Amino acid sequence: MGTAQELVIFVENNQERFYKVAYTYVKNREDALDIVHNAIVKALQSYHRLKKPDYAQTWFYRILINESVSFLRKKKRILSLEEIPSLQSCSDTSGSELHKDEYIDLYTAIDKLPPEMKTIIILRFFEDMKLDEVAEITSTNLSTVKSRLYRALKYLKVDMEGLEYDR
Repeated sequence: MGTAQELVIFVENNQERFYKVAYTYVKNREDALDIVHNAIVKALQSYHRLKKPDYAQTWFYRILINESVSFLRKKKRILSLEEIPSLQSCSDTSGSELHKDEYIDLYTAIDKLPPEMKTIIILRFFEDMKLDEVAEITSTNLSTVKSRLYRALKYLKVDMEGLEYDR
């Protein structure tokens, strides 16, 4: 990606992915759309400052995540079950059924994670990124990303089993 036009094409081709990332943070359609819009505007306004165009994807994800976290800090909203769209049973990749209650429990558990762990979980599992890509996007050492990922998975396991954990 070398020009602003290429950035526009990149955004158009990945807009659903960006929406999913933002929605994972805020759990509200309109807010997620606003976050993606703000991230796109910021990216287009500052694209000329991008030193290495090859890193545009990483750069854009960083803007998107920062916008999402910033929005949450401003709103300090608590997720209510009414905000979650009606979910039918859906299959996970192993073919077993994932029911609405389990789905809600998983998202609730992810929302309880500290922001740096939540970001790693979202990028790794929802966006299917490699750990080195996550490290680049979050400007974090790879070993730190790994330790936060394993700690987050441990917390999620504990939380899903109904136990509380210390942060």
